[in-house]
Amino acid sequence: MAGKIALNKSSLNKEKRSLKTFNQYLPALELKRLQLMAERKKAEKALEEAKLRIEQIEGDIAAQLPMLACEDIVLEDLVKVTNIVLGEQNIVGTTVPMLERVDVEVTPYSFLVRPHWVDFLVEKLKEMTELHIERQVRELRYKEISAATKTTSQRVNLFSKVLIPQTRQNIAKIKIFLSDQDRAGVVNAKISKSKMDAAAAAAAAERG
Repeated sequence: MAGKIALNKSSLNKEKRSLKTFNQYLPALELKRLQLMAERKKAEKALEEAKLRIEQIEGDIAAQLPMLACEDIVLEDLVKVTNIVLGEQNIVGTTVPMLERVDVEVTPYSFLVRPHWVDFLVEKLKEMTELHIERQVRELRYKEISAATKTTSQRVNLFSKVLIPQTRQNIAKIKIFLSDQDRAGVVNAKISKSKMDAAAAAAAAERG
């Protein structure tokens, strides 16, 4: 839409076609924006749920295993991630990651060396490890959907606030110019006719 436009009928028809296309595309674009906003809200809620669950597990461990702070027992590497399987999901035209599976391996340990409560700790650590990965994937999903929402919103604004108004202005400008040209043509035609009539009358008077 940048630059000067030609003030003629061909340009007028071109602008009208553009306006029709913009008006047809805008509702679909606005619908996509609303759908993405709804999906972004879902992704945000899912992310918050994962964070809350992690906090709950950490709270359970702190409440039920206060001895962790003072027991001289090696607890490192009790669990480790051995495999992560990610898939893809198409959400309103945006591809986002989805977690399909997390394989967590428990390091073998002797019941004689470590107390009974280590079993509880291992289960909680395993669950929390899986949740941490889930949280990371949900963060990626939220970021991807947020970026798509922002881009779509920018396009909606481009169409509704720039392209469509500018095209309407162009159409109005061309119509005014063509209308002025038509009026000028009529005036010029009348003037020419008056001059011709006057010349004809003068010629007739000379002959008479």
